[in-house]
Amino acid sequence: MVKLIALYKKPSDVQAFDEHYNNKHTPLVKKMPGLKKLEVSKITSAIGGEAKFYLLAEMYFENEDALNAAMASPEGKAAGKDVMDFAGDIVQMMVAEVVDNE
Repeated sequence: MVKLIALYKKPSDVQAFDEHYNNKHTPLVKKMPGLKKLEVSKITSAIGGEAKFYLLAEMYFENEDALNAAMASPEGKAAGKDVMDFAGDIVQMMVAEVVDNE
């Protein structure tokens, strides 16, 4: 299993960000083919100081091929364009392999 991680710095207008993220961006992401799970977390604090980040989104896919296919799909391209349009200056995108330590 792999996940696409989107880590957002705190936006200048939190209310506008939340409205766009919840009402426009999330529905686009949920349409991506092969998406197994979307987990969104608001960052509330940091150990030893103020949190530099606001939101963490984790999008789970069966494997890297499924992730790449989702990103290349019309739905993936729409979600990618949208995130760059509304949060391109505050988002960091990463891919991680899920490691089960049980």
